[in-house]
Amino acid sequence: MNTSAKLKGIHRITLPTPFPIGPVNVYLVESDSLTLVDVGPKTDEAWESLKNQLRDRGYSPSDIEQVVLTHHHIDHVGLLDYLRENGDIRLIGHPRNRPWIRRDEAFYRKWYRYMEELYRSEGVEETLIEPNIQLYQLLQSFNCRTDLDREVAEGDEIPGMPGWRVKETKGHAQSHISLYREADGLMIGGDHLIAHVSSNALIEPPYPGEDKRAKPLLQYRESLRSCLEMDLARVLAGHGKEITRAHSLIEERLGQQEKRARALRDILSEGDALTCFELCKRLFPTKYLEQLPLAMSETLGHLDLLEEWGAVKKEENSGIRYYRLGD
Repeated sequence: MNTSAKLKGIHRITLPTPFPIGPVNVYLVESDSLTLVDVGPKTDEAWESLKNQLRDRGYSPSDIEQVVLTHHHIDHVGLLDYLRENGDIRLIGHPRNRPWIRRDEAFYRKWYRYMEELYRSEGVEETLIEPNIQLYQLLQSFNCRTDLDREVAEGDEIPGMPGWRVKETKGHAQSHISLYREADGLMIGGDHLIAHVSSNALIEPPYPGEDKRAKPLLQYRESLRSCLEMDLARVLAGHGKEITRAHSLIEERLGQQEKRARALRDILSEGDALTCFELCKRLFPTKYLEQLPLAMSETLGHLDLLEEWGAVKKEENSGIRYYRLGD
């Protein structure tokens, strides 16, 4: 669907990525400030594609006055370095983007260490831990190294975009925001809601000042439910096509999450106490090898949901967590 033909002043630009999710959508918004919402990964291929598609619309990278980030993931932020080199842009986003896009060394060391310890405590096979930590590190070549010029949070109006306000939509990322225009029920939603695939609620380390990780699937469900209370005529997604029946899709996603949680409960009903990794292998018999971080986030998130339901209890033995059905 050609978004630009249907929405005056908003152009969807689809950029290639080297990741399993496939192409990423960024949005050029012609408003008081010429705004790009998200930018794509740091690859020469994505950069050439962005320049060509801007040219098709009568612009060059130096014309872009500001960038708004929906979240910090590398497929959405990497080209910031290229844009900074080609113009003077204002960078706007949630404050939790900062340590990721700055590539704060202390924060990253803590992240790698936290994930290593988490995997080990959740029973992941030792031979899988180090390769996946190394994968995290290798993927940073697609990241940027920059900083925000302005922080925004729930309810803030986006500078240079009158009528657009911030809707915090945490879950997929702790930095995640969506942009909402109440006048016509339009949302630029990043990865909050994707038509063709469910959005992973990814485990992240505690942020400075915190001693426990967030429970992202529970956050994501809260964010989805809050969107049911909004007039959503359409959602422009970070991947895939635009969404015109957002409320139906949200109900579907909530139902899928509950179905997966029940599947975990059924496995645990067989009687044995199992680690998260053992459950992960049962749920994702091939994916756990191909995409361990996603598979473990999914499994641990649904265990968080079962715990919220009072359906499971945790126990620890020799530093390893086990899960069994609650009493």
